[in-house]
Amino acid sequence: MATIKDVAKLAGVGLGTASRVVSGRGSVSPATLERVRKAIDELGFRPSHAARALLSGSSRMVGVYIPVLSGTFYTPILQIMDTELRAAGLHMVLAFGVGLGDARRQAIEGIDFLIERGCDGLIVMTSALLEEDVAALGAKAGQLVALNHAFESMPDQCFTVDHVLGGRLAARTLLEHKHRKIAVVEGPRSLADNNERIAGFMSELADNGIDPDKVWRVESDFSPAGGFAAARDLIASGTPCSALFCANDEMAAGALAYFQEAGIRVPHDLSVLGYDDTPSAAYAAPRLSSVHMPWREMTLNGVNALLNLCYDMKRPVSRDFPVSVTLRASLARAPGTRRKAA
Repeated sequence: MATIKDVAKLAGVGLGTASRVVSGRGSVSPATLERVRKAIDELGFRPSHAARALLSGSSRMVGVYIPVLSGTFYTPILQIMDTELRAAGLHMVLAFGVGLGDARRQAIEGIDFLIERGCDGLIVMTSALLEEDVAALGAKAGQLVALNHAFESMPDQCFTVDHVLGGRLAARTLLEHKHRKIAVVEGPRSLADNNERIAGFMSELADNGIDPDKVWRVESDFSPAGGFAAARDLIASGTPCSALFCANDEMAAGALAYFQEAGIRVPHDLSVLGYDDTPSAAYAAPRLSSVHMPWREMTLNGVNALLNLCYDMKRPVSRDFPVSVTLRASLARAPGTRRKAA
């Protein structure tokens, strides 16, 4: 296999000149450029990725860290990232939480892995990291963008959505459908974004005369299995309720599965509202009503910000991410408040 040294020898130029032609950086006379290109063609020279990185000073790779590689939440976000990066002539390298240690240790090790692979920049989507972990990255912190989490030390590099508002809109939607007996399946209380949406939800209930301390609620793990188990526990508890709010769509899907198995009709007997409005929500049975969080907009602007930091692309960056509710078949007015057909 031909090397850059072979190209330089055949073209009759120095190694540095041949490297400048391959990398496209630095000035070379037209005649010399032609000789080097001819040598490249004759030898069939194709620089490896590592060689291109050494020659250009850039790997053209962006590292992405997510906590888990499963479910329907992260996949669409990763697809958005990969599409945008490929369109810019870049490649995505993915790391996710595996191995020993807690979520923080896994995140640190995952980011170290991406840095060791020579990634030009990092997109990190985890709330497990602390400010001191970002500071420990040194200069590399200037080439990092955080999604769905905010660090006080680098506010301009953080992109997140308003989960408190999302929680409030969830509660407001149920109240507008005349639900007053409401149950809640929340995600892990160790996650800041879960706590924010639940805080917003409970605050909206309190503002409308419902005591949050009297709301049936259970902590789960953001998985369909967790939602299934929580729905089973709710029915087993005998707690009267007309609506269930799940803090993500995957738990809501699990709850729908349990209710179908138990012969509980959604939304005739009990309404279900999810959170995130992932693509799968539109295809649940029944189709799931969900708080629409602007994950696509957040992700696109986070990617643009990173491209500006690492490659000076000067892409537009916005931080206006509107939150709304997508109404589908899983939500109806509370029993006893439904309007009779004329």
